[in-house]
Amino acid sequence: MYHRIKRASLTQPMKQVLVSLTLSAISLTSLTPPALTAPPRTPDQTVDCEILVVGGGLAGAATAYEGLLAGRTVCLTEITDWVGGQISSQGTSALDERTTQRQRLFFSRGYLELRERIERHYGELNPGDCWVSESCFLPRDAHEILYRMLRDAAKRGKGTLKWFPSTVVKDIARNAAGNLIESAIAIQHQPAKNAPLLNTFPLSQTIEDWYRYENSPRFDKTIIRFIPRKPPEGNTANWYVVDASETGEIIALADVPYRLGIDPRSHLEPSSSSTTGDPYCTQGFTYTFAMEATKEPQTHQMPPFYPLYEPYYSYELPRLADFGLVFTYRRIWSPKEGEPTKFGGINFTAPVPSDISMQNWTWGNDYRPGTSADNLVYSRDQLQATGQLSPGGWMGGLRTESLYKAEEKAVGYFYWLVAGTTDSQLGAGVKKTHPNNRYLSGLDSPMGTVHGLSKYPYMREGRRIIGRPSYGYPEGFTIWEIDMSRRNYRDEYYQKTLPAEMYRSLLVALAGRETISAIQGKIALEQVKRRTRSTIYPDSVGIGHYAIDFHPCMTLSPPEVPGNKEREGERQGAGQAYPFQIPLRAIIPQKIDNMLVAGKSIATSHIAAAAYRVHSFEWSSGAAAGTTAAFALETGIAPYQLVSGLPPYPRQLQVLRQRLERQGNPTAFPDTSIFNESWEGWK
Repeated sequence: MYHRIKRASLTQPMKQVLVSLTLSAISLTSLTPPALTAPPRTPDQTVDCEILVVGGGLAGAATAYEGLLAGRTVCLTEITDWVGGQISSQGTSALDERTTQRQRLFFSRGYLELRERIERHYGELNPGDCWVSESCFLPRDAHEILYRMLRDAAKRGKGTLKWFPSTVVKDIARNAAGNLIESAIAIQHQPAKNAPLLNTFPLSQTIEDWYRYENSPRFDKTIIRFIPRKPPEGNTANWYVVDASETGEIIALADVPYRLGIDPRSHLEPSSSSTTGDPYCTQGFTYTFAMEATKEPQTHQMPPFYPLYEPYYSYELPRLADFGLVFTYRRIWSPKEGEPTKFGGINFTAPVPSDISMQNWTWGNDYRPGTSADNLVYSRDQLQATGQLSPGGWMGGLRTESLYKAEEKAVGYFYWLVAGTTDSQLGAGVKKTHPNNRYLSGLDSPMGTVHGLSKYPYMREGRRIIGRPSYGYPEGFTIWEIDMSRRNYRDEYYQKTLPAEMYRSLLVALAGRETISAIQGKIALEQVKRRTRSTIYPDSVGIGHYAIDFHPCMTLSPPEVPGNKEREGERQGAGQAYPFQIPLRAIIPQKIDNMLVAGKSIATSHIAAAAYRVHSFEWSSGAAAGTTAAFALETGIAPYQLVSGLPPYPRQLQVLRQRLERQGNPTAFPDTSIFNESWEGWK
């Protein structure tokens, strides 16, 4: 049971947060090149691996889990000091799951084990009694649960886990041909002597320091060189590097082809909000925080920056305009059950003192920049302009000032919840004050930070690779909107918006078993019955199911400007999706043969990525990457060789898929077939 939360008054911790944020030395100028420094001549230590996983989120943890069970030596690096990403360092510890998949418990084996361990730890799966999920829990506990799970996997599989928290990758080296990563240089930070402990300062104040080789007043650095466990033999890969980072850092650093933001409208992405595409409009990111219901009213001091963000905050919709509903939406701790209540057709139990809620709200602490002046994840052109693609210049590829403003906005949102009386979307008279709540901060708080915000923001979208050209994908493999959306594309919107030839191509692409007849003109398009399933891939190595869920970028810069609106048309693609698959081609980048991708940076479009981003998908993609890497090391067959001939269907690809299935990592949902049109029951 959780009992280590500070019960101090809100006033002093909040003052510390505000001082920390407002006194930040961050420059708010745009695209300022970072100060470049030469690397040390000799790393402090050299570490060998068979699988190097960059990023300790759920995808990275799943990659490590399967690698360890396969008996491999796995190096796992993570920018924060917690493993788990979404469920820990990003604070989104409410498992996003679809009803049917959850009812059937049709998940990867590691994800099932994680759920079981959460239930054993608390004695129940949902200690927060939240209503958005069947499982809401405390982020700091998630780290401890998952770390023990990885250690146990190493024992069971006789693998070796080398865990490197508080570590960023600074550079990579390739072979002469450029197709293999031969080594990686990383920087691990720890508090300098007499300096504050880790997680004292918000990310925006420390992230640039973490990517510099030199020690600083706050941090001492250890330079680590990662190398393969065995010397290379000819041009054969002898280790695999997996980019499981939250924004696709190694993808950018390796400069392999990728997409960012909105894709141009096409028959494959018919709901795109742009005819030309826009790399600066990605989904919003969120600094989560925890708040506790109290018996007595608390004193709340308005942050000095609150008026800047106040015009943004809102309950969003009338059916959501209830504080109790919002508080319990992602309530992560509830030692005593409150009274059953209902609002907007949603049943929940009312908050009671000592309940703890994690906040992650679109019109609250989401930060949604969408222009070249404020986008968070730098495009390739911006990386070049800031010198981050130059030798020794990599600084993480993020705009620090947008992190800083997102931190302010999150703190301001707490004040709006407890003391605000405005609502940007619903107008006057809707928002009431709720003083019986305190902001939780401190190293022993749910988020594990002195300032109370999550250690890293919850990232919904980053860089997405473009897979290698293959049959049917001459410009590079991609999972598109139409590959999984349930949308009715015969709606008037598409008939009027899409050019005639594009609309025809859309209907042909959705024709299912009638595709050839439609192409040959043997059947009128008006008579073509669209398929009622997702695309079936012969190289599927994982699964996922979630709605296409958007937190759109805003139109104007900065995003908090009064009267700002979401980018027009961005929600057009939102809606339900069929259960979908993760093709092997989607996790293999171009150019580099010993690199794989797991998590949100696989080869999806902007709209598809809105479904391919939740907890169980991340785990399934990581399980696929870890198993594929171990299989490649065992057989000497590079992953790209397994799919380079599709079609036909290579025998070794079948062996890999059979191994995944046998080990409890599904590659397809039950009864997946071109003849099965009965998917409406999968909710």
